[in-house]
Amino acid sequence: MPTVEIYTWRACPFCIRAKALLDRKGVTYTEYAIDGDQAARRAMSEKAGGRISVPQTFINGEHVGGCDDLYALERSGQLDALLGA
Repeated sequence: MPTVEIYTWRACPFCIRAKALLDRKGVTYTEYAIDGDQAARRAMSEKAGGRISVPQTFINGEHVGGCDDLYALERSGQLDALLGA
């Protein structure tokens, strides 16, 4: 099983959409809801190469990006490979 982490805000539509894709694929993930937590957002940004938008997704410690990046990986067939499917 891959290790998947996603940083979100609870009401963010892009976060909801990214989690929906992971849910459809049956992926177990750890969600860090960082709503209003500036320290957590800074930590996420450092881990994500300076990105401050949410969601930010990591698979096996590798930063794969936000919602659009996740869906682009899905469209190109690369997401399943990253997830080990």
